[in-house]
Amino acid sequence: MTVVNIGENAETPPSPGQSRLIAFVVAISFFMQMLDSTIVVTSLPQMARSFGVEPVGMSIGLTVYMLTMAAFIPLSGWLGERYGARNVFLAAIAIFMISSLFCGLSSSLAGFTTARAFQGFGSALMNPIGRMIVLRNAPKSELVNAVALITWPALIAPVIGPVLGGFITTAFGWHWNFFVNIPIGIASLVLVWRFVPQQKDTGSSRLDVLGFILSALGLTLLLAGLECFAHGTVTALQVISLLSVGLLLSVQAVRHFRRTPNPLLDLSSFAIPTFAFSTLSSGTASRLAINSMPFLIPLFFQVGFGLNTIATGTYIFVYFAGNLAMKSVTTRLLRRFGFRAVLVFNGLLASTSIAAFSVLSPETPELFIHALLFVAGLSRSMQFTALNTVGFADITASQRSSASTLSSMLQQLSMVLGIAVAAAVLNVSQLWRGGASLALVDFRWAFVAIAAIGTAASLSFLGLHDNAGAEVSGHTGT
Repeated sequence: MTVVNIGENAETPPSPGQSRLIAFVVAISFFMQMLDSTIVVTSLPQMARSFGVEPVGMSIGLTVYMLTMAAFIPLSGWLGERYGARNVFLAAIAIFMISSLFCGLSSSLAGFTTARAFQGFGSALMNPIGRMIVLRNAPKSELVNAVALITWPALIAPVIGPVLGGFITTAFGWHWNFFVNIPIGIASLVLVWRFVPQQKDTGSSRLDVLGFILSALGLTLLLAGLECFAHGTVTALQVISLLSVGLLLSVQAVRHFRRTPNPLLDLSSFAIPTFAFSTLSSGTASRLAINSMPFLIPLFFQVGFGLNTIATGTYIFVYFAGNLAMKSVTTRLLRRFGFRAVLVFNGLLASTSIAAFSVLSPETPELFIHALLFVAGLSRSMQFTALNTVGFADITASQRSSASTLSSMLQQLSMVLGIAVAAAVLNVSQLWRGGASLALVDFRWAFVAIAAIGTAASLSFLGLHDNAGAEVSGHTGT
């Protein structure tokens, strides 16, 4: 297959097959990135023994990765415009792959932490730039299919990552949780080089240094505060301080972007209803509910039911199957009902399925648990794809770079926020009943709280127009 120069500046528009191929190529690198974020958790105790430190000390490797990624996400759009999206994407994959090699070769916590920081830098560039590439090469009629392809890593990796990581750690050692990125990374580099076109960017203005500093620090401190809150690693005063300073800097960044002639991030995308709904209040709340489930479900079965990792993995596989099964009908459902109806009614179904977990017990028939997990997986996949697609339905070519970066920033925030809220409800419930450890009742309250947030988010999508994103979904209305 030959490479065809396609994109917004090309003479020949991309064909459906070409746009899907490019999206698939980007999805492979996304899978490597997202799998790495979840697979490493299960190997932390073994890594701690290897480095001669306490297991709790390994959290610095996770924290450094997350904070480095948060710091450099705001810069990704500018780099893509300045040096070319494909060039930056290739560099991001290479940085991530090489740093994964050094993570696996690390013999000390200091070396591992340094390698994780470089991994975070590569990850910060990979997601926004990859999405930008897909948006440039997918005509609106193919946007649902393209976004569905790059969405599956975010759905699958958090579900299978812990199970796969536990198996690799037991069978081969913790090093291979990082070495597995090498063949995936090499394949990604070859495929991107072969099939992603080199598009000539018009260049960009001088770097908005102040905007970068404000947005990077603001997002980093907000995520740090939420992460510390979720894991209880610092005092309440320190959490409040981190969140307060992060929020203050974020507000200052927004004011700066609105006033400066050539801002690092163009905020005009938020004036578009479909983008605002899918990324700000409604979208963040909906993603919070979605992202909390891969955190809650394994704990629920292991702590609440007292199951081992193998039995838990069986249940997770059913949830994973539901995520995959929905992909075959996503496009048809959006074409038939439109984005608004899907986001509202599928969102309510997803929230109901989350609430239903609160009535499960070890005595519940397995068939019912499997059916619930499958439905929860189906609705989670549909909601995730619909949110990610409608957000870019009305974005113009000049807004793609900033919109992609802003979306990545807010998705990262909602991911950590989902874990933080779920952990907070678990901890509050445990403290309220005076328990020494988590119990089944604590998870019941967590599922109810998350379901309530998801329900509110779903109903808020009624504010969208019935034909919102119709050019993308193909929905003609009633």
